[in-house]
Amino acid sequence: MGSSEWSHRSDSFWSNDNVAETGCLSIIVLGASGDLAKKKTFPALFHLYCQGFLPPNEVHIFGYARTKISDDELRNRIRGYLLGERSSSPTEDVSEFLKLVKYVSGSYDSAEGFQLLDKEIAMHEISKSSQEVSSRRLFYLALPPSVYPSVCRMIRKYCMNESDLGGWTRVVVEKPFGKDLDSAELLSSQIGELFDEPQIYRIDHYLGKELVQNLLVLRFANRFFLPLWNRDNIDNVQIVFREDFGTEGRGGYFDEYGIIRDIIQNHLLQVFCLVAMEKPVSLKPEHIRDEKVKVLQSVLPIKDEEVVLGQYEGYRDDPTVPDYSNTPTFATVILRIHNERWEGVPFILKAGKALNSRKAEIRVQFKDVPGDIFKCEKQGRNEFVIRLQPSEAMYMKLTVKQPGLEMSTVQSELDLSYKQRYQGVTIPEAYERLILDTIRGDQQHFVRRDELKAAWEIFTPLLHRIDNGEMKPTPYQQGSRGPTEADELSAKASYVQTHGYIWALPPYRNLL
Repeated sequence: MGSSEWSHRSDSFWSNDNVAETGCLSIIVLGASGDLAKKKTFPALFHLYCQGFLPPNEVHIFGYARTKISDDELRNRIRGYLLGERSSSPTEDVSEFLKLVKYVSGSYDSAEGFQLLDKEIAMHEISKSSQEVSSRRLFYLALPPSVYPSVCRMIRKYCMNESDLGGWTRVVVEKPFGKDLDSAELLSSQIGELFDEPQIYRIDHYLGKELVQNLLVLRFANRFFLPLWNRDNIDNVQIVFREDFGTEGRGGYFDEYGIIRDIIQNHLLQVFCLVAMEKPVSLKPEHIRDEKVKVLQSVLPIKDEEVVLGQYEGYRDDPTVPDYSNTPTFATVILRIHNERWEGVPFILKAGKALNSRKAEIRVQFKDVPGDIFKCEKQGRNEFVIRLQPSEAMYMKLTVKQPGLEMSTVQSELDLSYKQRYQGVTIPEAYERLILDTIRGDQQHFVRRDELKAAWEIFTPLLHRIDNGEMKPTPYQQGSRGPTEADELSAKASYVQTHGYIWALPPYRNLL
């Protein structure tokens, strides 16, 4: 997004219908001393501040955690994370931003800490204006789900917006939101008793990624995709997440969840919904979320024979991982949709750690050309690939004549690589977009309760079979593609791998 467009959004931001035009905004980061807050939440707030979305005369940021530290100690802890690779902000911006940050120490289940927090917020709200104004309070729970209920009870009892002039209180909760259907529903009920659905923002940072946000535009604003995006033309769809490193010190945490809960059931399933959903009647958040729920409700039960699990060799060497762990670090799962558009089209969801590359992408593979007069099927099928990370890009793999005197064919691509096409444009981080959406009251890119329930209904039976030891992961070497059985499963699902073709990021050059 160009600077002029950011400026335009900044100018119009506070006049959004969902946001009071005047008043104080308090952003409270609970779990402020943790890694998520330091590495993601505070840097996102800093970049929003630098772009004019968090005016210093209206905004104050509070960190809350059990750790007993001072304001300056918190500021020093987060300072080094604010100026990352993509930041060109001068150090004085960092200093000015940190002046907005205040720290409150307290327990997550006792009244005393939250009463003190409310007192500090109220003092800020009074100090920002000589007259009474509306109060907006955004609570970001950068915390384990186990403390969500107690924290939400404390917020509800002691820290709600009490202004008679309007305003709001909103709560952002991070994944993992439950471990199966029953635990997710219990958590939803506990929070739902305290807050209305429009106040709850279940965040999945994949929905804030640039190329994920582009999916609706690609599908519904381009005429040539409309007749192609169905079972008559598309043979299969792959949604892939690959990491080239293991758990790296997070083995104990990861072992509680595994790759399906950690990646597939949320991140990849969100992408799946946007690829497969029908056109919403409008861009209103509820209309979009309605269509996502319909897709999830149309997914058939997962068959055991359409699942491959893996665990990389050396995973159990981590002292925080049990010697008998059955937790998969790799999974390929095939989802099938029972509706008119997608009947018979396999959606291959694949995620793994300690693999031979790092990337996340969507790969839409089209059917073979009937009556192929060029006899070029072995070169590979047409594919539309959306590379989510790293090196964001979209490209269409297609067959063309190889330059020269002979009539021979070769596979090439039509390529839109963001670094090349949009030079000088900084792509915002996912957390920036989503925090901005919470302030604006736009829930389009957040998970609704019935959507969360439908997602868990798909995966809970499979997860229980894994948890009970009825399905075992296959060992695979670190730095490999994963279990060979995964490639065999994809082939059975009619995915045709292209051999001899490698997409390469086009050279970065000045096009002016």
